[in-house]
Amino acid sequence: MDIVIQSKEKNSILIVEDESAIRNSMGEYMEAVGFETYMVESAEEALELLKQKPVDVVITDIVLRGKDGLELTNIVKTELDIDVIVMTGYIADFSYEDAISRGASDFVFKPVRFEELHLRLKRVLRERQLSRERALMLDELHNLAITDGLTHLYNSRYFYKQVDQEISRVFRYGRPLSMLLLDIDLFKNFNDTYGHMEGDKVLVMISRKILSCLRKNDSAYRYGGEEFTVLLPETGSGDALLVAERIRETIEKQKLHPAPGVETNRTISIGVTQYTKSERVSTFVERADRAMYQSKQKGRNRVSLLLPDKFAPSN
Repeated sequence: MDIVIQSKEKNSILIVEDESAIRNSMGEYMEAVGFETYMVESAEEALELLKQKPVDVVITDIVLRGKDGLELTNIVKTELDIDVIVMTGYIADFSYEDAISRGASDFVFKPVRFEELHLRLKRVLRERQLSRERALMLDELHNLAITDGLTHLYNSRYFYKQVDQEISRVFRYGRPLSMLLLDIDLFKNFNDTYGHMEGDKVLVMISRKILSCLRKNDSAYRYGGEEFTVLLPETGSGDALLVAERIRETIEKQKLHPAPGVETNRTISIGVTQYTKSERVSTFVERADRAMYQSKQKGRNRVSLLLPDKFAPSN
């Protein structure tokens, strides 16, 4: 039999076949057409090898000593998410539907023509790649839908979804939730003086500085224009004040050079509040906004705390 090398990709396959002649000749062919090939004679050996070696596709006979090929297929597909091509010489005993229901990606009858098996193998790999690309595309579209294009923070639409989830955790676990609302001081004047491109640089800088001051479970959002929000789960108002002050100081210290020979900085005004059970999201957000406005009224570049009536700070 003449072997033509057709595949340049170095995908890896595992052949599970208890007849050594078939196993060896199939392995020789698959190596020749460009696949890294492993060979075993039982399902148990296959599962041990899969713990140690990365494999793209398993090709297995159904009739094996010990676990049969359909049992192996079910385990490999559900637990390892690896594609499986099933082979059988018992046409009357096993059907395409049996194999597919166990998770097989394809089904071939013995005696197997290696050229046909190679084509089926390439199809399975191609479909796997397309599936991965679709998943990546969907992830990217999802990220675009929830992310601000300039700052790469979450956007306001996602903020409202996330605040609902955080509030549900307040009710479930009884832990505090605090919010910061931040606004860049005199940002319109900066844009009018130095232009919107420099203004965009400020927005990006502030976004990065906010993130640098947060914990893993905290989240930051571009709320709109020059406003940002931060959600601080499991954080009372006292600790939220400390986070807000750290953000304010970090941003104030950052030197900017929006024009030749010009060195300046930007400051922010921050409002801090803590959620109280049973209030509406709109009330929670509006109170953070009023706290931020108090910082503006008091001279900007400061942090203000505003809590509901008769609501003591919680640490």
